[in-house]
Amino acid sequence: MEINTETQVCGVLGHPVRHSLSPAIHNAAFQHLGLNYVYLAFPVEDVAHAIPGIRALGNLRGCSITIPHKVSAMAHVDTIDPAAQHIGAINTIVKSDHTLSGHNTDVSGALRALERADVALNGQQVVMLGSGGAARAVAFGLALQTPIAALTLLAIDDAERQRLADDLRANAACAVDDHPLHADTMQSALARAHLVIHCTPVGMDPHPDHTCIPGELLRPHLTVMDIVYNPMDTHLLKDARQAGCRTIRGLEMFLHQAAAQFELWTGHPAPLDVMRRVVEALLS
Repeated sequence: MEINTETQVCGVLGHPVRHSLSPAIHNAAFQHLGLNYVYLAFPVEDVAHAIPGIRALGNLRGCSITIPHKVSAMAHVDTIDPAAQHIGAINTIVKSDHTLSGHNTDVSGALRALERADVALNGQQVVMLGSGGAARAVAFGLALQTPIAALTLLAIDDAERQRLADDLRANAACAVDDHPLHADTMQSALARAHLVIHCTPVGMDPHPDHTCIPGELLRPHLTVMDIVYNPMDTHLLKDARQAGCRTIRGLEMFLHQAAAQFELWTGHPAPLDVMRRVVEALLS
């Protein structure tokens, strides 16, 4: 597709952004559908001045928001969808006319990944490791949009974990429990869990040999989802497969959150197979 005066521009705002896979997957999707769009990476430290530029530049359709701006960006958009409001962070901005709306597609990304893996959530006991931004998105998606029975949070940061647990209890119908992350609480929680979701950076490159969960605590009845997508095959997922667990790669959540962004910006169904091939090629 030739870039011209009608080309719609999307991009990622963050610092740093050199490692981002988003330009490659979104541009491949635009090209596949013949859309006159382009996606760029914008290294941004001062998000308060950058976001008004989205409003000012006529061809800018929207942006992904990444570390460290997912929380601070909320103050600079006009509307925020209810899910993102609960989470307290946005990862997507959409411009319509001169109005900027904030969204969090990590929620739909996680839920679509579970749905695609045919994970039954009705009445299930879920254990989540972590309490940061990604954990908040996944936790609120599960607690507010699925029929799980209970959610147990295990995390190192006591204040952050308790804040998330309190926010969930104020809004969710399911039971919510929280404990510090250590061997005893993990063993007890995993013994009664059906689904385990790992939402910390542990195991991410450049430390792919690390894991939060000792392999001996994993049992065949568990489904284990790791939101870390680089490497695609984390230490946790390897241990889980060896223990006979069903596993879901972090690549799935990453792809589905990107697909949701694509659909918000373009109004077209995302070509997920095209996006998947690009990500797998880049990560392999």
